[in-house]
Amino acid sequence: MRRQKSLWLIVLTILMAFAAPMAFAGHGGGPAHGDSGLKEGDTINISGLIYDSHKEPISECTVKFFENGQEVYETETAHNGKYVARFVVEKGSVPNAIFTVEASKNSFTTGKIEFKGSEIAQMGDNFYISEDITLQRFLGPAFWISTIVFILAYALITFELLHRTIAAMLGAAAMMVLSYTVGVLNPEYHIFSYERAISAIDMNVIFLLMGMMIIVGILKETGVFQWCAYVSYKAAKGRIFLLAVILMTFTAVASAFLDNVTTMLLLTGVAIEISLSCSLNPLYLLIPLVLASNVGGTATLIGDPPNIMIGSYAGLTFMHFVVALTAICIVTMIALFLYSKLVWGKAYATAQATVKNVDQFTAELKEKYKIKDAQLLTYGMMVLAVVVALFLSHGYWHMEVSIAALTGAAALFTIAVLTHKVDMIHLIEKDIEWPTLMFFIFLFILVGAVEEAGLLAVIADWILDVSGGDYLMSMTLILWVAAIMSAFVDNIPFTATMLPIVAYLTKVIPGAENTLWWALALGACFGGNGTMIGASANVVTMGIAESKGYKITFGAFLKVAFPFMILSIIICQIWLMVFKPA
Repeated sequence: MRRQKSLWLIVLTILMAFAAPMAFAGHGGGPAHGDSGLKEGDTINISGLIYDSHKEPISECTVKFFENGQEVYETETAHNGKYVARFVVEKGSVPNAIFTVEASKNSFTTGKIEFKGSEIAQMGDNFYISEDITLQRFLGPAFWISTIVFILAYALITFELLHRTIAAMLGAAAMMVLSYTVGVLNPEYHIFSYERAISAIDMNVIFLLMGMMIIVGILKETGVFQWCAYVSYKAAKGRIFLLAVILMTFTAVASAFLDNVTTMLLLTGVAIEISLSCSLNPLYLLIPLVLASNVGGTATLIGDPPNIMIGSYAGLTFMHFVVALTAICIVTMIALFLYSKLVWGKAYATAQATVKNVDQFTAELKEKYKIKDAQLLTYGMMVLAVVVALFLSHGYWHMEVSIAALTGAAALFTIAVLTHKVDMIHLIEKDIEWPTLMFFIFLFILVGAVEEAGLLAVIADWILDVSGGDYLMSMTLILWVAAIMSAFVDNIPFTATMLPIVAYLTKVIPGAENTLWWALALGACFGGNGTMIGASANVVTMGIAESKGYKITFGAFLKVAFPFMILSIIICQIWLMVFKPA
């Protein structure tokens, strides 16, 4: 057995030795042509950047160099759009020569610049010049194919014809296989490269989600969430509306620092039991809780997946989100309390009248929902405190939030396993939501493909044209489109699609700064409250309720939730107009 392992180790080492130089050879844009066969002569040094019409750098762009119409050198741009060329020409020929730089890439028109040799700065036998080129988009076959595949994958996700992970995987695989089959036979059908697909994956988002899943998975073993529900009931003393307010507040705060889906998974069963004991339809408590989870998750960078994606893409810190969004979330929570009183107030009052012995039921809850492992909870709270402290200060350390989450997860995981508190294999298999992480990976590839082919640039230009470059119009458009779209389609793929678009608009619209990012975050997160499928927390909570025999139809949920979503977006609109958080 050991000999077999050693043999595999040797084979793996050899493969890695061969793969390493190949990997390095595939990067950096080395010359396709050498130095024109000349060993002596004048050396031409040309460098510059290749941009698109949005002034975004174009990677993997082929750049050719011509002297008097004859090709002498070829290279490729790096990930930042930069090209560097160094080649030798016949000595003394430079002043009288005409040089041409030609940049080309699929989905773009070819760009050329021409200059005389006499215009190049000279230092001895070396000549230096820097030239930038802007390429215009060309909506060719790659654009239309990638757009069709993207829309089909989106439709599969939206209408749940396939599990969203499988749909995203299918779309990502289709983009890549078309690029490397049909795209090889005809370069106009090449959508993007494998390297570009991998670089599109935001590992900061993946690792942050993974780290928080591990921390929450260990904490739930202590019974702390169920214990908090008992404390809430005890504090309410049988007053159902007050109980709803306390539970909504707890749910919102927990969702701000933990995943809101996990929060609802842990609280739904307890909320159903408490509701039944009070002769209250569990849906009258669960719907306000799920609305609160989406509002609370909006307050921080880590509270809701759209925020994680926005923060990672735009370079916004945890404190940026707290400062900009916490106040509006508090105002929206107060609106939710009042809305709940208006919609379910009579049901709460009726249920309160049926509560006979509050003290006895409180004692039963205390016995049933107590802390299972105080020692593990102590370790967990200590680690979580350190993680939150790193979240709050990660901008100062110039550290990605995923590092804080993974560090906390690694520390707590190690403690839990060494003290035999948690089964490692069980936690890895059950508490880390691998389908969700895979969905994010394939989704990033899908969006990277349509970004490369030009679909997102077209949408950005459309929004810019409709808004006329006006800040207020752009902010309103992003907020309301994000809210309506997120109500009916998964807000995660929608947010991923909008990231490059909003990034472009923040650059070209005067006074936009970070406000457009907050419009996207509020629209995507609050919009998820509009329908039963608008956010993952909604789907999970209503699914558990249905399994317990309390089913709500799409229309019934829409009737009570959509008006609150509209109310919350109106509040956001006013807030962004008046305060314009930076």
